[in-house]
Amino acid sequence: MNTTANKITVFRMILIPVFLVLMYLGQRYWALAVYTIACLSDVADGYIARHYNQVTNFGKFMDPLADKMLVLAAMCYFVESKQMAGWMVAVVLLREFGVSGLRLVAVEQGRVIAAARSGKTKTGVTMVSLGVMMVSPLWWPGAYVTIDLVCAWLILLTTVYSGGEYFVKNADVFKDTAA
Repeated sequence: MNTTANKITVFRMILIPVFLVLMYLGQRYWALAVYTIACLSDVADGYIARHYNQVTNFGKFMDPLADKMLVLAAMCYFVESKQMAGWMVAVVLLREFGVSGLRLVAVEQGRVIAAARSGKTKTGVTMVSLGVMMVSPLWWPGAYVTIDLVCAWLILLTTVYSGGEYFVKNADVFKDTAA
């Protein structure tokens, strides 16, 4: 865990409760700043891990987990504040559990399912959309409900698409090899 990339991942996880406290205190601009740092740290740790040969098992496990924790923490806040429907968060959770399960089955077969471009797009769209939702009531008081709805649907559509793509491209993982 003592690589720079892993330290950045741990730092991102530490930022999650800070972000949530700021949101609950109504400090949305500060929360957005912390959230943005956390999102950018995801890009930084990935780059550092690959560029400086710091890819570790800890990083392979914790980096995507830290991303999910950050995004789902924000979504839970938005459900509570009525900026996002709970069923949409449930779909996101189901996709995450489904893709994680698919990867576990693949690992048992000696396969690694790498992050697909659609998954990276989903992560980017989700992170940007949640950032917009943090400030939408402040920047667009009369229109924030519509903006939040558009953001939530973008998150949902990219989530469903990327999840479907993982399962379609890797459907052979579920074929029984026993005769």
